[in-house]
Amino acid sequence: MRFKVVPPVPESLDRVEAVWRGVPIVPDAEESCCRRLMRDADVPAQDTAKEWLTFSRALGLAEEGPRGYARVRDGYDPDAFPARFREGVYAADETLAVLADADEPLSPDEVFDRLRDRVPAWERARSTDWQDTWRERVGRILDWAVLLGLAAERDGGYVRA
Repeated sequence: MRFKVVPPVPESLDRVEAVWRGVPIVPDAEESCCRRLMRDADVPAQDTAKEWLTFSRALGLAEEGPRGYARVRDGYDPDAFPARFREGVYAADETLAVLADADEPLSPDEVFDRLRDRVPAWERARSTDWQDTWRERVGRILDWAVLLGLAAERDGGYVRA
């Protein structure tokens, strides 16, 4: 399963580890998990905590079951994050492919323009501001790709690492 939710990139993977540690080992309901992330991992708001829970699933740090969310005990493996990111985050692999095909650094808007046709029709139909949403999502994917060593910022744009 691939997840669309991508929180803003933190300054370092220390934030990812703090969130991972904040997810309970024993499954718990989403609301309780969000409160715990806000308390233990200094996540500022419940909506942001929900984003982190979903993104944690994409990175293999948490799982959702019938009783709620739980930490994957051996999930924190920074060396595995690049592959998990590409596999678990919707449009991450496609974004990196756009960078790989480019002859020069691309801005987030340029990357979005090259991905626009791949946005599912139902996503376009569900909101009049779908382009803004997807531009932000692509920007966040690019920032995470840099943090994970999959891309680099160069000359005001992004290139494949």
